[in-house]
Amino acid sequence: MGERLYLFSRFERFWHWSQAALIITLLVSGFAAHGSHALMDFRSAVEIHEVSAWLLMLLWVFGIFWHFTTGQWRQYTPTLSNIDRMLRYYVHGIFIGAPHPYKITMERKHNPLQRLSYLFVKVMIGPLLWLTGLLYLFWERAQGPLSPWFDLQQVALLHTAGAFMMLIFLIVHVYLATTGRTPLEHIKAMLTGWEEKH
Repeated sequence: MGERLYLFSRFERFWHWSQAALIITLLVSGFAAHGSHALMDFRSAVEIHEVSAWLLMLLWVFGIFWHFTTGQWRQYTPTLSNIDRMLRYYVHGIFIGAPHPYKITMERKHNPLQRLSYLFVKVMIGPLLWLTGLLYLFWERAQGPLSPWFDLQQVALLHTAGAFMMLIFLIVHVYLATTGRTPLEHIKAMLTGWEEKH
């Protein structure tokens, strides 16, 4: 057994699982509103989607505040150092039992690919969903043309594209969470805060 690191604080775990629940709720309700499934009616889907979106935006604002006041924003600073080793590991090494090329520490919780993907969610996918969602919500209520360059349908398509990007991120994130020494090792760390350092 290796050294144990208390890697994820209570807030980080709350923030992680709350985001997960809200993002899944948004995906399910959003696809219901599009008619992709019949788990809920259109009106319920729209109401659930809107409430969940406001809660997620509030959580993200609070999360950003927490990251900057605690200095944890440094965990997401991108680096290209050793990114080629990480790519080779995820493309090939993971399937042949190669050792993980990245050693976690309290100061460096995320490997270079994690940093890039989380940063992409924070500066690309999140803002795209926020902007298009708010624009769609208020544009629809205004019931008039707000721009000569694009219409409400184009805003909805951009929002849907952002939703698919978030869905892809979620699927990859869940898959990679199961690639520890055991399928539940990383998931357990996000539940308890403790990670085994091998």
